[in-house]
Amino acid sequence: MPSELTTNGLHTSSLTSLPMHYKGKVRDIYEIDDQHWLIIATDRVSAFDVILPNVIPGKGKLLTQLALFWFDKMANVVPNHLTDLRLEDILPDAQERAQAEGRSMIVKKLKPLPIEAVVRGYLIGSGWKDYQQSGEVCGLSLPPGLQQADKLPSALFTPATKAALGDHDENISFEQVIDTVGKTMAEQIKSISMTLYKSAADHALERGIIIADTKFEFGLNEAGELTLMDEILTPDSSRFWEQSTWQPGSSPASFDKQFVRDYLETLDWDKTEPGPNLPESVIDGTLARYQEAIDRLS
Repeated sequence: MPSELTTNGLHTSSLTSLPMHYKGKVRDIYEIDDQHWLIIATDRVSAFDVILPNVIPGKGKLLTQLALFWFDKMANVVPNHLTDLRLEDILPDAQERAQAEGRSMIVKKLKPLPIEAVVRGYLIGSGWKDYQQSGEVCGLSLPPGLQQADKLPSALFTPATKAALGDHDENISFEQVIDTVGKTMAEQIKSISMTLYKSAADHALERGIIIADTKFEFGLNEAGELTLMDEILTPDSSRFWEQSTWQPGSSPASFDKQFVRDYLETLDWDKTEPGPNLPESVIDGTLARYQEAIDRLS
């Protein structure tokens, strides 16, 4: 599909000067050389692991802006994959550069770890479903009598597998993480993830936003050091709620993709390809929520 870079947003980038390595749900990844990637955040939107036909114009730029803010804020906690290379040097052609400006990151190639490092501070989503059935979340016991969207007694580390495009991530135990990456690395991933979540949640709460849960992805650099990668603490990888209207017992108003998911749940759709078109009201409402969250957080 040719690139579409107008007020209609960017659905798919089309650089010819670099080979495309991977097209994800939202990001197009190009190979710069044997040590670096160019990651372009498009305006695609996915829900229930299906890429929807619409774009949300400007979403990729907002996600990039917020991810860069958090990478900078958390740099003292863990190294990240960002580099100092300039986009002008990577994409000298102005037309190609226009597809990437404001929505791209030039990053180091890492050896990705096949783990989604999920941290939950509140009882929602698949965690709430688990709890209703078993009184546990991902095998971790919780007190009885909790309600939907309740704040958990303490934040939980609930890792998942990193699924291939189109597949669903699956929750796994901490023991399975140890089996996958070793005990020392597993404990380091857990410790850093919990620290990142607590720091971000405290920062957000001071600005009237609850970060209910989030996920982090890590890789190893050439020296074997754990390095934060992908994106962090955006509305695509986290649940952001309005603190002033949050009330346990119902699904809170959110700043994230939940607005899209809630609309899709009203449709007679089996959550497989192809996805349905989103109405303008949902597109505009989602974008407004992303913008407000970013303005308040950063």
